Amino acid sequence: MTSIVFATNNSNKIYEIKQLIPNQFEIKSLKDINCFVDIPETGDTIKENAFIKANYIYENFHENVFADDTGLEVDALDGAPGVYSARYAGQQRNAKDNNEKLLNQLSENALRSARFKTVIALIINGNTYFYEGVCEGHIAETPRGTNGFGYDPIFIPLGYNITFAEMDLDEKNKISHRGKAIQKLVRFLNSN
Repeated sequence: MTSIVFATNNSNKIYEIKQLIPNQFEIKSLKDINCFVDIPETGDTIKENAFIKANYIYENFHENVFADDTGLEVDALDGAPGVYSARYAGQQRNAKDNNEKLLNQLSENALRSARFKTVIALIINGNTYFYEGVCEGHIAETPRGTNGFGYDPIFIPLGYNITFAEMDLDEKNKISHRGKAIQKLVRFLNSN
């Protein structure tokens, strides 16, 4: 079995990824490799942040690794929160606070179109690859649902009338930004 590190300690992300990656790959978290550093996300783009995290693990732990970064881009806010999605309402990185801030900023705005974007940086045997997934949709008026995490309770994907947080994980993984990026990663891993 080939092991690969997913550079996160987010148990929700680990669970989602393990549902999507084929069984011949053992997915290890940062905790599994005894990495307890909060890797700074200092990039100006989602792609840069994904690379910074993956490269830190590859350089310091010498493990094949992938890292993702995700941003929610809201058209009425000129693409914000974007690269700052996780800490939109402050350094405490609280999803409820982030959702409240976003809904408050859109309270008087009829334009609610948005997209989730995920970029995965994979470093395997010293080579770097990137995979992107995008899910178009819009922002709900109020939070709905208890599944998922982050902005899931307020994001309604295009063609649906329910939020990500109202979907079961299988349904979400088929259409989500992260699911699309992971599908590209999986195709690469399977062919190599």
